[in-house]
Amino acid sequence: MTAWLEQHEPGVFASLGGPGSSTAISEAETRMGLKLPPAMRQWLLANDLDAGRQPDVRSCLVALGCQGVLPSGGLLLGLTDIERVHLHQVAMEEMAPSGDPDHPSWRREWVPISAERDGFYGKFLNTRTGSVGSWSEGSLPKDREYTSLFAFFHDVADQLEGLLSGNTGMAAGRRMPDRSPEDEAIRLWARANGYLVNDHGCIPKSIRDAYEASL
Repeated sequence: MTAWLEQHEPGVFASLGGPGSSTAISEAETRMGLKLPPAMRQWLLANDLDAGRQPDVRSCLVALGCQGVLPSGGLLLGLTDIERVHLHQVAMEEMAPSGDPDHPSWRREWVPISAERDGFYGKFLNTRTGSVGSWSEGSLPKDREYTSLFAFFHDVADQLEGLLSGNTGMAAGRRMPDRSPEDEAIRLWARANGYLVNDHGCIPKSIRDAYEASL
């Protein structure tokens, strides 16, 4: 996903920010009363979407979300907005419980990963199971729409790749990049060694360098 953005939407890629802070993540976990799965911590440590910005007092619930990443809509959330939306959703459930303990409107172990400005709908990560689900105002949340955060981001990457075929969106009409035998070899090596690389987009330079160093 990030490789596609770096190649085709460098402005959006830049808005993902630089490395995050492990201290900030730990402090946010304490305030939310949960522990983030390793995949979520890895993402936040690699991409500080908030980049040291602070929300305006008059801002919407999602104050600093990143636009242009998710073709299906919504804003990708950084740590500040994750905490803001999470605490808001927990408070709303406590103030007005759904009445069905098996189907609450929100669970503390759910962490939002994307949302629209007012927080009426979005995607969440279940920190206990690692799956990704969604919520929407006026309907019950849906858990396990994706088996993992990786699966969610992989789907986003596939949607972005679909834009290259000219179907719709910001990259309409652009040609899909060719896949060389060397790229196929690098992808196989990356999977075998625990690197995350999209099946269709360009391969990040860091992975190419690691592959070449292993030869």
